Amino acid sequence: MTHRILIVDDDLHIREVIRVALKKAGMNVVEARDGKEALARFASDRPDLIVLDIGMPEFDGLDVCREVRKTSDVPILFLSARDDEIDRVLGLEIGGDDYVTKPFSPRELVARVNVILRRMNSRSGDAKAGTTVLTQGRLTVDPEQHVASFAGTSLRLTAIEFGILRAFLTRPTAVFNREQLMRAAYQLNIQVSDRTIDSHIRNIRAKLAALNCDNVIETIHGVGFKLGRCEPQA
Repeated sequence: MTHRILIVDDDLHIREVIRVALKKAGMNVVEARDGKEALARFASDRPDLIVLDIGMPEFDGLDVCREVRKTSDVPILFLSARDDEIDRVLGLEIGGDDYVTKPFSPRELVARVNVILRRMNSRSGDAKAGTTVLTQGRLTVDPEQHVASFAGTSLRLTAIEFGILRAFLTRPTAVFNREQLMRAAYQLNIQVSDRTIDSHIRNIRAKLAALNCDNVIETIHGVGFKLGRCEPQA
């Protein structure tokens, strides 16, 4: 299957570098120069993943992400010229799947894109392995269909969020440290900061809290995280 990737950046040179790297990896590419063109391209081309620059004038990458997330769970990989943790956390909390800081290695960017796409396409591998539906309390994760729900309501999760929840439900009594969650979510040997994992955990909690569940993931101080009861708040 050939994936279609939307590249959004106001810098022509950066778009060219990414385009060459992704095409070399066998992917189709469409491009946008700014946020408004990105939304138009997203609507017309229906990409499998968006590589999205944060720092664009007027309508920036975070604005684009917010608009896309109103209707779609398409994976989003953020780019930024600033190695700023506030930007990093904000980008992930509004629905980004990963984050790369400029200047970046084209090889690393392609690897991160492949990790996210592999998570989205994992249903076929799970079906071959005979994966069953995972449950804890009112939380259900179906790895084969790549869907999750709480108390009958579907959850809109990014690929990384889904991977983290699946890891928890696969070993519902285990305590995971951040390194274990990184391996479960990203699969390849890619380094991400602890704050990145914390952002994903915080995002999962917020989505479940909106459905009246405030006990989906427990923090074990000094160790890591474990799956909670996953029951509606009394």
